[in-house]
Amino acid sequence: MTANSPSPDQHRRPLTARRWLWGGLGVALLAAGGLALLGSEHPAQAQMRGPGGMEKGQMPPQPVTASVAKTQDVPVWLTALGTVTPRSYVNVMPRVAGLLQSVDYKQGQTVKAGQLLAQIDPRPFRIAVEQAQAQLEQTQAQLAGAQSDLLRYETLLKQDSISAQQVSDQRATVAQIKATLDANKAALDNAKLQLSWTRITAPVSGLTGLRPVDAGNMVTTSGAVGSNTSSSTNSASPVATIAQVQPVDVTFALPQQQIGEVVSQLMAGKQLQTQSWDARNTQLLETGKLVAADNQINSTTGTLNLRAEFANPKLTLFPNQFVNVRLLVRTIPDAIVVPTTAVAVGAPGTYVYVIGPDNKVNMRVVKTGVAFDNLTQIVSGLKPGERVVTDGLDRLRDGREVKVVQAMVQSAGGAGKERARPDAHAKPAASGAR
Repeated sequence: MTANSPSPDQHRRPLTARRWLWGGLGVALLAAGGLALLGSEHPAQAQMRGPGGMEKGQMPPQPVTASVAKTQDVPVWLTALGTVTPRSYVNVMPRVAGLLQSVDYKQGQTVKAGQLLAQIDPRPFRIAVEQAQAQLEQTQAQLAGAQSDLLRYETLLKQDSISAQQVSDQRATVAQIKATLDANKAALDNAKLQLSWTRITAPVSGLTGLRPVDAGNMVTTSGAVGSNTSSSTNSASPVATIAQVQPVDVTFALPQQQIGEVVSQLMAGKQLQTQSWDARNTQLLETGKLVAADNQINSTTGTLNLRAEFANPKLTLFPNQFVNVRLLVRTIPDAIVVPTTAVAVGAPGTYVYVIGPDNKVNMRVVKTGVAFDNLTQIVSGLKPGERVVTDGLDRLRDGREVKVVQAMVQSAGGAGKERARPDAHAKPAASGAR
């Protein structure tokens, strides 16, 4: 081996360095690949996740509407079905017989007490008055002559020029004529009264019905012979009918279990507020007061009849109309109330879903009281200020996360749309009483 030729060690050093270089590069590539694999997700694993990275087994928050339990005064109402009855209902009958000369009222209109309703031909009755007046004047003249004779006879008796028997007879004649005069006065008064009855006037103020008889018919004290309501010419009917409807009464019945507090307050002189609602129970017709209760309970129905009075200024209540009656018995102060839709009944009993600070619900058994105007009183189980679910209860369970949204409202075009954007932390106010 010459001094200029390379040694075997010199040939191996470059080869070993290259191997180390390539090995280092391979390790780096493997590390980079491992990191890439760790940072990526297999497509099958990606399919196991839902939107937002949520596992498919995990339920999304349930949209619900909610309200806050609050305190307010709660009225206690008793309800019943009532019938409108007029304060008085009068069949106006003729009090003398004669020809019905005119009918002076408009059917279906209100009349005042004393207003002229009809006129019977007064001429025969005027003649009777004149005859009675003439008879009275004749008797007065006879009495004057008899009294004059009695005075002369008494003077002659003092002079002993006439017998005492003749004076006594004359005194009896004067007394008899006086009695006749009194009878004539009564006859004249009766004739005048008969004449006044030819004017048929309204005995009470009220609403007239349809006209049952026309002018030209003969009337008797039993009614008009021939009428608009019957084809028979022998039937008698009143000249007019009047219903007193201002004020008007409403009669209704309450079960005997509910009358204790009502009757005790009525006997104490308290005026209990009473409301009259239409047949659909959607429109308030009139507000009045309870005025009377019957003196016995109906043994067949177990109810007590009561009567309320309504001013009825706009004639919204008509006789024989069926109405829904609400009687205010008392008011509960500072009661806890929630919307009635928040209360459910199931196997646990009566319960509500309360929304916690973490927007998770828990079912809570409650005791309810009075229900009114879409609100329900909570006697126990709930505190003021707690949020309760009002819609979507059937899809909830304990611990379920919810998202509170505003209730849907009907737009002008008929399509529903939200009043505001959903807000998981929103706390809508509880619905108040009307």
